[in-house]
Amino acid sequence: MKILKGLTILLFIGMVFMAKSGYSQELGLRLGDALGNKGSVAVDGVFALGKFSRVHADVSFGNGVGLEALWDFAFRPINNSPLYYYIGAGPSLFLGNPFGLGVAGEAGLEYRFPDAPVALGLDWRPTFVLVQNTDFTSGFGFNVRYVFNK
Repeated sequence: MKILKGLTILLFIGMVFMAKSGYSQELGLRLGDALGNKGSVAVDGVFALGKFSRVHADVSFGNGVGLEALWDFAFRPINNSPLYYYIGAGPSLFLGNPFGLGVAGEAGLEYRFPDAPVALGLDWRPTFVLVQNTDFTSGFGFNVRYVFNK
């Protein structure tokens, strides 16, 4: 539990420092499936690395604790609209029974409201589990986030 508290505090501290970068940051919730946590709720954060690149990190709760940090290397608007698509990949860790360590991908759509600091997203995450049991899982998630520095 101490690890979970530390990771949550680290996520918030990261948001504060990254918010000063001039690019928008997002913090909210993700509802859906994550490695080992089917039907889970996650603290969801997005840290912009530039105009078209970002890190999408989650701490999910359910049957255990899941951690994911995905680099969205493609984050682009669709026809200059408030609708964006994103594609990324990164490590995925599950602290539960059984332990899981793998590589996750991500493909999704995000709508940023033009007049409000809110973003809604829907994504699909295929995950290849490498440690404890070799397996392939996938799941969908719905994201609701507050956008800082909009």
